Amino acid sequence: MTGQLQLDVTVPGVISPAAGQQAKSTGMADAEQATAPSWADACDAAIRLMARRGLPFQAADLIAEGLIDEPDHPSQWGPRFGAAARAGVIRLHSYRPSKRATVHRSICKTWIGSGEAP
Repeated sequence: MTGQLQLDVTVPGVISPAAGQQAKSTGMADAEQATAPSWADACDAAIRLMARRGLPFQAADLIAEGLIDEPDHPSQWGPRFGAAARAGVIRLHSYRPSKRATVHRSICKTWIGSGEAP
């Protein structure tokens, strides 16, 4: 036998990728709905500005540059960066330790302009 055995059963304690994706989608939608439109618009503009610079950046850079204030909840960053990526404004550059002291240098995405920013 050269392949891995696949069983069509759910084993208790095993993570379902489909359930994980559904939970992520639900959480992102909830965060988007809880985001003030004025903050979302300002964040989108800040992301576009950073993208046009052509340098890698994180959410913390938008705050450090004075382009945006912290959102009401940290989960509100994800939908904004996700929307910018889907729109072709930014693309994933790398994963790096966060520059934000409040998250104790946890790993976060670093983005860069895709060259298609409006």
